[in-house]
Amino acid sequence: MTPSSGRMMGKVLWSEMFPYEIKQKIKECPVVYLPLGICEPHGQISAFGLDTIKAEWLCTMAASRVGGVVAPSQSYHIHETGYHARWLEDVIGETNPHMTSMPPHVVLHFFLYQLRAFVNSGFKAIIVISGHSGGNQVDLRRAAELFMQISPVRIWVVSDPELVAGQYIGDHAGKYEISQLKYLRPDLVNLPLHLFEQEAGSGGKFAVGVDAHDATTLEGEQIMHACLETVCRKAEELNREVAHLPLLSRLTYSPIETLWQSLLAQKEEWITSNPHTDQKPVSEMSQWKTYENFRI
Repeated sequence: MTPSSGRMMGKVLWSEMFPYEIKQKIKECPVVYLPLGICEPHGQISAFGLDTIKAEWLCTMAASRVGGVVAPSQSYHIHETGYHARWLEDVIGETNPHMTSMPPHVVLHFFLYQLRAFVNSGFKAIIVISGHSGGNQVDLRRAAELFMQISPVRIWVVSDPELVAGQYIGDHAGKYEISQLKYLRPDLVNLPLHLFEQEAGSGGKFAVGVDAHDATTLEGEQIMHACLETVCRKAEELNREVAHLPLLSRLTYSPIETLWQSLLAQKEEWITSNPHTDQKPVSEMSQWKTYENFRI
C-alpha cells in the first residue's frame, strides 16, 4: 500500500474503541500516534489551538490510511522557558498570552510515562507528532532515545515543519501556519486587515507572522498533504520493522523513574531550558525574565 492510496481504516481513536477493537487494531498494525500541541497566541486572526489541530489531523489521517491507533491528544507543551522567554517578550510583551504552557521537567517526565503506557498497552512503535516546534521536539527526542534503551519499541518524534523540510519553511502564525489552519479549519481563521494592526488593550499583533495575509487554503492543503505523505511512509516503515518483535515486556514505574534521573542529569543540555546563544537577554522588568535561564 502507498500512502496516497486512500484506503481507510474505520475507527482510529483510542478513546472511542471497545476492547476487542483495539486488540484487533494492535494485531493488524501495532503503531500508536500521539498528537502534541498547545494553546498559544497565533495572532488576533486565528484560534489558540492551531498546533494541536494540525497534529491531530496528521495522526488521524495517517492511522486511517496506514493503520494503528491515535492516542488522546496532549494540548499542553513546553513554553515560556529558555529561548521562548525572549521570543515572548518580543511578540507578546506584558499582555496575557492565554497559553497552556508547562515547564520542561513536567512535560518530559510525563512524556516518559506516556511512552510506558503505550508499551504496556501492546504497541511496538510510537509516532509522536508535535504541531508546536522550534526546538521542543529535540528534548522529546532525548527522552525517547533514553526510553529505547530499556525497551525494543521504536519511537519517532517529529514536528510538522520537519516533515516537509526542503519543500516548505515553517513559521509561527505566518503564511505557513495560517495556510494550514485555513485548510483544516477555515472557521477558525479571521483575516480582516485591521486585526494586523496594533490595537489598544488587545495585545497588539499577538505573535502573528508578518506574511500571514499571504496565507491561502490551497497552500495549506499542499502543506498538510505533503506532511501526511511523510508520516504515512514512516508509519509503514515502522510497522514493517516491528513485525518480528514479540509482545514487549510490561514496565513498572521503577525503570521510568530511573530513566527520569538520567534525563535530569542532562538538564543543562535541554534545549528548552536555555536561551539561544545569539538572543538578547530578556528585559529585567519583563514578565518572562524569571523563565529565561530555567532550572529545576
